[in-house]
Amino acid sequence: MKDKICIVTGAGQGMGRAIAAEFAQRGAAAVAIADINAATAEQTAQLVRAAGSKAAVIPADLQDTADIERMVQRAVDEFGGLDVLVNNAGVIDTAFTSEPSIETLDEVVWDRVFAINLKAMWLATKFAAPHLRRSARGPAIVNAASVSGVTGYAGSPAYVASKGGVIQLTKATAVELAPDIRCNCYCPGTIDTPMAREFIDASPDKDAIMKFMTASHLIPRQGRPEEVAKLVAFLASDESSFITGTSILIDGGSLAWRGSH
Repeated sequence: MKDKICIVTGAGQGMGRAIAAEFAQRGAAAVAIADINAATAEQTAQLVRAAGSKAAVIPADLQDTADIERMVQRAVDEFGGLDVLVNNAGVIDTAFTSEPSIETLDEVVWDRVFAINLKAMWLATKFAAPHLRRSARGPAIVNAASVSGVTGYAGSPAYVASKGGVIQLTKATAVELAPDIRCNCYCPGTIDTPMAREFIDASPDKDAIMKFMTASHLIPRQGRPEEVAKLVAFLASDESSFITGTSILIDGGSLAWRGSH
């Protein structure tokens, strides 16, 4: 990651914050902190600066095409180029509705989840690609998918479908942008993030939903954002220079078997 200029979306908290901080700790020249919440993004920026990298807070609504284009251009203008794009931002159906089943989900919620989780990822890639092509420092795109995009589960159909789309978008991006730009995605299991906590809190039986979310983990706990950040940093670095078009599980062994504890 040394001397690279990076954008991390959804970097105001959780995995995005951990990724931005990890990049700085590994010597990134600069990290653009993109998030809809400028206050939490500034907290992340302070961590990045404390680790010795430059940081810029870029408020961005990923449902807005113009905002996404401005996000990329501002990072390029601020730091003089772009080497890494991390499309980390994501939302789950229950952030917008208490009725997230296939039969009850409102179309507006479906569209909103897809706009943030998948369409925004394509748009950010589209706007970043010309700048990444000019990079001489191993340009890379890293996307946030999920184990739910591989196996699926009940209660968040838009989230599950959008994450499956991320895996395929990653493959298409890798094919089209090769050999100039690598593109990979990471598929977390249950990670201790604010989004996961909100999902658990929305359940009438918190203990049951926590067991459901971690029962298949061979490593019997939630993952930590810092663990995901180390994988993302690897995929964004020259250490992974022969890896592209793939999705990597970071799920505590969840999909290694068909069982549960």
